[in-house]
Amino acid sequence: MKIAIRYYSKTGNTKKLADAISKAAGVPAETVDQPFTEPVDILFLGSSVYAAGVDDAVKKFIASLDGKKVKRVVNFSTAALLPSTYKQIKQLLEQRSIPLDEQEFHCRGSFKIMHKGRPNEEDLKAVQEFAHKLIGSAKE
Repeated sequence: MKIAIRYYSKTGNTKKLADAISKAAGVPAETVDQPFTEPVDILFLGSSVYAAGVDDAVKKFIASLDGKKVKRVVNFSTAALLPSTYKQIKQLLEQRSIPLDEQEFHCRGSFKIMHKGRPNEEDLKAVQEFAHKLIGSAKE
């Protein structure tokens, strides 16, 4: 099974999650500006909420995806206030005819004085368990 991890992170919160998923999956976590050329079974895609939306770099990355090369995407995200990026990512992927897994991982991210230290060790352990579960169920 081929797995890839891509993420966008301005403050480092989503990068922490991507690195934890990388350890669980045994593949490198790369930023969305890295070209995506080989087919994958699962693409873990990480983003954050900035001013109520996902960053243009994530939108550009999704627009570059080939629906024939990506079997499914799994969303993971961080945000200080708003809920996850799931709905926005789903809309963008639907335009490319790429399925988004119904399961996602979202946690609070620190921003200024809010949620200091998040994602924390508990969050990182939880995202690793989430990744193991998804990868394991895909192999069955």
